[in-house]
Amino acid sequence: MQPSPNEDRAVRINTRRERGALVLTVSGDLDIDSVPPLGRALEAAAEDGSGPVVVDLSGVGFADSTTVNVLLQGQTALGGRLRLAAPSPFVRRLIGMIGLDSAIPVRQDIDEAIDAVLPS
Repeated sequence: MQPSPNEDRAVRINTRRERGALVLTVSGDLDIDSVPPLGRALEAAAEDGSGPVVVDLSGVGFADSTTVNVLLQGQTALGGRLRLAAPSPFVRRLIGMIGLDSAIPVRQDIDEAIDAVLPS
């Protein structure tokens, strides 16, 4: 049985601990209908304690303004603990167009995001 086109784009979030950081690896297309799991994952991370929270965006093919809003809400809840890592080309363009990197640190890869110093 062939997956439907919408199933291919379904959002998946894998969560793991790596070197003291919580890494959320997101894949799929993020829009108003599919972004709520990311919001819930960021809320849970805010309640979960300390250490960096890295959102790996390398597997995100599309993101819209609701995604930006969820990330900004995550930044409000997590402060300097939140970092974005390895944005896909589409997401990198979106970040650049709206200046999201002035509010949330964006790193080239997960290791760089984990190793970035937390603000004091």
